[in-house]
Amino acid sequence: MERKHQYVLITGATSGIGYELAKQFARNGYDLVIVARDHEELSKKANEFKEYGINVVSISKNLFLQEEAYSLYSELKMNGISPEILVNDAGQGVYGKFQDTDIHRELDIINLNIISVIILTKLFIKDRLSKGSGKILNLASVASKFPGPWHSVYHATKAFVLSWSEAIREELKDSGISVTALLPGPTNTDFFNKADMNKSKLLEDKDTLASPEEVAIDGYHALMNGNDKVISGLKNKFSVVMSNLSTDTMVAHRMSEMQKPMEK
Repeated sequence: MERKHQYVLITGATSGIGYELAKQFARNGYDLVIVARDHEELSKKANEFKEYGINVVSISKNLFLQEEAYSLYSELKMNGISPEILVNDAGQGVYGKFQDTDIHRELDIINLNIISVIILTKLFIKDRLSKGSGKILNLASVASKFPGPWHSVYHATKAFVLSWSEAIREELKDSGISVTALLPGPTNTDFFNKADMNKSKLLEDKDTLASPEEVAIDGYHALMNGNDKVISGLKNKFSVVMSNLSTDTMVAHRMSEMQKPMEK
């Protein structure tokens, strides 16, 4: 393995797809800045990644709060770190009909899935423009392609992430900074527990869930190739093609049937 001597900043790096992405970068010689809320998990994962012979900086931040996103970048500047790659992985959802769900939880999710992503990306771009290089990987989702009854706010935040990623990619095309969106489908992570979604019909057969490692490999290669986006998994590619041939009403109904509670 050849050391790159370049830092990758990864949010949500202690579990799921973020953790698997961190492993991909570590295996390929990149130094890491890993970000999550849990101090203990950060320390544990930092020690694991250091076994690859790289530098690892762990920073505990609560990215539900805007000021924590700003302070994250301030800490990097104070330590003289200018990440070459930004991976916006941290994200959550909440399950249930919009009329029943907790508005405060949903506003937190919007802050995490959209606002903190915008802040970190803005600061990253401002830092990297003068250097003429950089790569951004934004975790969208195949949910970005479908209206999502029973999971409406999450689907909407990912639709924002995808549209916005494609827009700033065009703006940055002559800057040396690339933007890639990763669109996984349902993946075997702790996401569904955090979203209180374990009773959804989507999880009736957990054997159909994608492996976070396979998703991370797809995302890593797409980023390194400078692709605009990648839909991870053949089944998810097919679902997106089918949705493009259907009306939004039909797609929304199909998603409602897939995501409604099992007992219904």
